[in-house]
Amino acid sequence: MVKQSLPNKWYLIDAKNQTLGRISTQIASILKGKTCSYYTPHCINESYIIIINAEHIQVSGQKKSQKLYYKHSGRPGSLKKETFEQLQKRIPNRIIEKAVKGMLPKNKLGRKLFTHLKVYSGTFHPHSAQNPTILSLN
Repeated sequence: MVKQSLPNKWYLIDAKNQTLGRISTQIASILKGKTCSYYTPHCINESYIIIINAEHIQVSGQKKSQKLYYKHSGRPGSLKKETFEQLQKRIPNRIIEKAVKGMLPKNKLGRKLFTHLKVYSGTFHPHSAQNPTILSLN
């Protein structure tokens, strides 16, 4: 049987004033391929997602000051935590990356799918040659 090659699809999503959880679930389902008619759970979908304006992502309620992100270097006593606001000032891309990565499968397939996600804090992205389709997520 000849392996069929599916074309790469590039999508552009503007995260300005979008809610973190709602946009992350839609991004994860596109990356997994659940929006395609030929979805198979064990195959890699050739969809790539570019997210711009990651520094303008929103959360509801008091999560800006109460939501915590943890990191650990592996050394004893090196557990660090920071709030949503602190991480948004320091590395705004990491917020969306961590949210989407948590929604992908925890195996080789999930790690490969995560490489199809490109997050940028400003409006500029270096993928204009791929002619991405603009998606408006509501």
